[in-house]
Amino acid sequence: MPSLFSLYRKIFFGRKPGWDNQPLPRISVNTPGVALEPGKVADYAQVCGFEFDGKTLPPTYLYVMAFRLHAVIFTHDAITFPLLGMIHLRNRISQFRSVTVDERFDIDCRLTDSRETDSGLEFDLISRVTVAGELVWESLSTYLYRIDKPGRRARPPKAGDILWENPSVWELGDDLGRRYARASGDYNLIHLHPLLSKRFGFDRVLAHGMWSKARCVAQLMPELGNKPCVIDVAFKLPLFMPASVCFCAEAMEQGYKFELRDQKGRRPHLCGELSLL
Repeated sequence: MPSLFSLYRKIFFGRKPGWDNQPLPRISVNTPGVALEPGKVADYAQVCGFEFDGKTLPPTYLYVMAFRLHAVIFTHDAITFPLLGMIHLRNRISQFRSVTVDERFDIDCRLTDSRETDSGLEFDLISRVTVAGELVWESLSTYLYRIDKPGRRARPPKAGDILWENPSVWELGDDLGRRYARASGDYNLIHLHPLLSKRFGFDRVLAHGMWSKARCVAQLMPELGNKPCVIDVAFKLPLFMPASVCFCAEAMEQGYKFELRDQKGRRPHLCGELSLL
């Protein structure tokens, strides 16, 4: 697998002029025979709230491996805008069967589609993980390269219509970003320390969006177990730390709707659905 440290040198210190108004090329990258380290999986499980039995992977874990290949695509010469100008909008994970830490994984990531919207340039990365030719896990991530347009006024996102009763409350310390970075390998500077995040325009450190998704999934694991599923989330408002946040889920016919909101239960940080296959 590629080293995120070397890629982040390009991401944070390389110079890119910005989007050239051209459709993005279709770029693919793959790594065969990927082996996992049980200790790193255990660290990830601990920081995200999963109970790791030493064998079965949390449903979100393979994303941290796929993200390394995302970073390879982000630093491709044909991508003319910087990673720091991008926002992770949505992520959908499909797990077709439970996977174990001792399996060997072939990981393939592709930039498949791009489109201009009122907010900027959106594009999709599809990641597929196979074991001996069998598709076991898939992820679709939609990113946005924001482009400021005259006269455009962004509206704050609204919470969904989920039944909000007896939410779970989580206290997030400002070291969460550093702990998740050590467990996942994602050392984006805006998540590590206020002195670093301020260099990029943020007064406080931000929680990783995929930590938020993983923590929500961990809360639903007693109901999910090892069943095949699709977990689809939209990232709403950034989550600055330290913070208190609330989580609530509502049962559907074949799964759950869930949201992560601020302490008062008004402003949404993440909205999602978990559907059983």
